[in-house]
Amino acid sequence: MSSTSSTGSATSSTTTLITNIASLVTNDPSLGDGSPLGLIQDAAVVIDGDRIAWTGDSRKAPATDNRVDAGGRAVIPGFVDSHSHLVFAGDRTQEFNARMSGRAYSAGGIRTTVAATRAASDEELERNLTHYLAEALRQGTTTFETKSGYGLTVEDESRALRIAAAHTDEVTYLGAHIVSPDHADDPAAYVALVTGEMLDACAPYARWIDVFCEKGAFDGEQARAILTAGKAKGLHPRIHANQLTYGPGVQLAVELDAASADHCTHLTDADVDALASGATVATLLPGAEFSTRAEWPDARRLVDAGVTVALSTDCNPGSSFTSSVPFCIALAVRDMGMTPDEAVWSATAGGAAALRREDVGRLAPGAYADLAFLDAPSHVHLAYRPGVPLVREVWRRGTRV
Repeated sequence: MSSTSSTGSATSSTTTLITNIASLVTNDPSLGDGSPLGLIQDAAVVIDGDRIAWTGDSRKAPATDNRVDAGGRAVIPGFVDSHSHLVFAGDRTQEFNARMSGRAYSAGGIRTTVAATRAASDEELERNLTHYLAEALRQGTTTFETKSGYGLTVEDESRALRIAAAHTDEVTYLGAHIVSPDHADDPAAYVALVTGEMLDACAPYARWIDVFCEKGAFDGEQARAILTAGKAKGLHPRIHANQLTYGPGVQLAVELDAASADHCTHLTDADVDALASGATVATLLPGAEFSTRAEWPDARRLVDAGVTVALSTDCNPGSSFTSSVPFCIALAVRDMGMTPDEAVWSATAGGAAALRREDVGRLAPGAYADLAFLDAPSHVHLAYRPGVPLVREVWRRGTRV
């Protein structure tokens, strides 16, 4: 097995066998037990460079250069966190404390973070971003998406995306998070900015465009204009949809072939049918409901209808300040009607589907070698033992990190 170096010459890549795996989640139904998880007991994995080369019964493993003993642990694909807001400054401790104490709080929510983010230096923003990325990696997240949305000026949105793009390929332009305080009296002018000069400045750094389609943010027609402008610039849509109220976001997501409609808390039967018939993933973010004491999304309803569901953290300083996908898995099982198998699939393969990726979220030949070792014999322990730091070891692209 060989790869090509930067000089163009062929170089040998190193192969590594990971064996003594109690149970292996591959997310490939053609492997193992034939379930969506493609579960293999007493398993082994061969890594060649940064990719998976082989998976199967440990007794049938081929010879390799190196050998690693998993110690009878479960191994799962690294989590794919397809929705986060990590380029920000400050925190909103007071807001959370007031909300959890039953007191009214009117410090401005997102606007508070916008003010802090605008005042921060590039170095401060990047330091904050890398802190939370490292925190997520320790908990098994090997692929993450993150958004702008706390600058809301041409300069601040573009610098947020430039900083994010240095750390992930999955970067989302969210100039349409809320109407900028600078344009509070003229939302139409802000939409023109978001679809014009700001989009021009941000598009080179982003893969995706997003909009918060919600009462108090952007209505359906504004959201359509923003996402359509982004598509014309080569950015693919995703939408914050139907989080706080029923609305047009989910239907718009399916119509525009958005990769994901995120939140999906308040859904009509027509919304569920639209998601089931299209390619748009329903990304559920239980950290937000936990942190706001809001109504839980009905994951069971979506799964039973045949909708592809992703689970993500929505890590942000206001409504879901967690970077822990295992925590979100436990919430989804306990309060949203998912089985442990479904929740783990949604946090790995589901997240990959929400990013339209086939090279992450699974452990099958050709995929990136992104793995999490659990201090447990089964992936079920992620929901069975909530709050316990079960991720013992993380490998990203074939390297133990």
